[in-house]
Amino acid sequence: MQTSRRVILTAALSCLVTLLFSQGLLEKRISVDVQRQRLDDVLSIIGDKGGFTFSYNSQILKRDSLVTLSASNRSVRQVLGQLLNDQYEYKESGNYIILRRVALKLTTVTEKTAVTDNVYTISGYVVSSETGEKLVNVSVYDTRQLVSALTDEQGRFELKLKSKYPTTSLSVSKYSFEDTTVTIQPKFDMQLVIAIVPVADTVFVSVPNVFEVVDSSIARVRDTAPAAVVTVEKTEVEQTAVAKFLLSAKQKVQSLNLKQFITKKPFQVSVIPGISTQGKMSGQVIHNVSFNVLGGYTGGVNGMEIGGLFNLNRKDVKYVQVAGLFNVTGGSVTGFQAAGVTNGLLGSLSGFQASSVANYVKKNVDGMQVAGVSNMAGGELRGLQVASVLNYAKKNRGVQIGLINISDTSDGYSIGLINIVLKGYHKLALSTNEVLNTNLAYKTGSRKFYSILQGGMNLGDDKNDKAYSFGYGLGTEARVTRWMSLNPELTCQYMYLGSWDYTNLLSKLHLNLNIQPFKGFRIFGGPSIAAYYSDQDIAVKGYRAYALPSDYHSFKTGLDKTRGWIGWNVGVALF
Repeated sequence: MQTSRRVILTAALSCLVTLLFSQGLLEKRISVDVQRQRLDDVLSIIGDKGGFTFSYNSQILKRDSLVTLSASNRSVRQVLGQLLNDQYEYKESGNYIILRRVALKLTTVTEKTAVTDNVYTISGYVVSSETGEKLVNVSVYDTRQLVSALTDEQGRFELKLKSKYPTTSLSVSKYSFEDTTVTIQPKFDMQLVIAIVPVADTVFVSVPNVFEVVDSSIARVRDTAPAAVVTVEKTEVEQTAVAKFLLSAKQKVQSLNLKQFITKKPFQVSVIPGISTQGKMSGQVIHNVSFNVLGGYTGGVNGMEIGGLFNLNRKDVKYVQVAGLFNVTGGSVTGFQAAGVTNGLLGSLSGFQASSVANYVKKNVDGMQVAGVSNMAGGELRGLQVASVLNYAKKNRGVQIGLINISDTSDGYSIGLINIVLKGYHKLALSTNEVLNTNLAYKTGSRKFYSILQGGMNLGDDKNDKAYSFGYGLGTEARVTRWMSLNPELTCQYMYLGSWDYTNLLSKLHLNLNIQPFKGFRIFGGPSIAAYYSDQDIAVKGYRAYALPSDYHSFKTGLDKTRGWIGWNVGVALF
């Protein structure tokens, strides 16, 4: 019997403890007595007594208003009700109490008039459900008729709609607010007041502070208190310099508000952005066929697009796109893209891209880029880049052909005068051979394929044995062991023997054995076979008469003015 009583008592105490610890913040009992103090100070006092923090939008409270409050052993909910009346609602989130104004009725019809025309007008205001504030730059649109309007500084909008549909729904969108749909009755002119709800509550993660809405689209925190803030994420194509110049402020706001809304239409025709068959909604529509007399701004292409001067696309482009000057695409391109000057792609390329000046792809390239000056791939290249001056790929797994080829890492091939792999193969070699006793070469690229820039000269006391050279080469490295490798290299050098009036070209094929006793240092050497073409038939004072020393054996090659020989090469390499 005694044991049963102990069990019952223990269970009762456990329930009581659980009940006490699970008590909500709003049910905590506190006592407050203040006379003519600022409202925000009173809220801080209540928070201190209850052991929590208030979070609220500063626009919904008059924080500097003076209040008097007396409450003894009352719940926080009762104290707040006495302080704020019934105009606010309270929500617990962790150790925070979030204050929100009681939401307004979402849609109110203030005026309604029947019409007999084929067009009727919907107008009115859009307000915040929390504060009742009239909101600027809210998109109000009909997704079926693709008619839209932005609210002005007074929060007012006006739409003219066709009466041919039995039912109509208006969508209301603004960044950082929830999308709202309003069903209306066609053939009636109406004036509405539409309330929209903020996306999320604002919760602070440090000392109490005020979260201010500076503009309905952009939020900030006063002072330096860190907070969880929803940032404004503009679609990338609107952030490009070209789009900033060509698109109006209203078009950019519209794209920001409606970035989740995309629809499809068979075709469109534009003169310039904003003057098109889709009007202000062109940036939200993907077309099968798009024709832009001068230029156009669309949601994307799923077929073909031609622009007299330019094409701007928010999302993906398939399968053909051609512009007289430039294309700027916010998504990816699959297929063929060509421009008279430049292509800018903020996604990936899968296909062929061509321009007379430059191509830019922010992400991966799986295909081919051809440009008169430069190509850039911000991600991985799995294909071919061809340019007269510069190619860049973050990771090269294909082939680059150009004067200068650059990549961060490379498993592919770079063919050009200068090939740089930033995290790749870099060697500085000092060597001597049968032709010149002092040679310096810089080798850069990848082990699979690297380029060589080299120069050489004869150092010594012989006043009639001067010779200089400079040239270019290509090489590859085959690992034998961790510390040993074989490096076949092909080089071509111009030999200067006292006069620029002659052509003296020395081509050599080397096979060097590299020994690496420790990291950053190599010893190398090996045989070579050389072919030397020269039309210089006289010696210049102070210079040798022939590339080879006079006592070194050479042989005929069967080619005019060309001799060959077997040579050698020995040196050290750093890095």
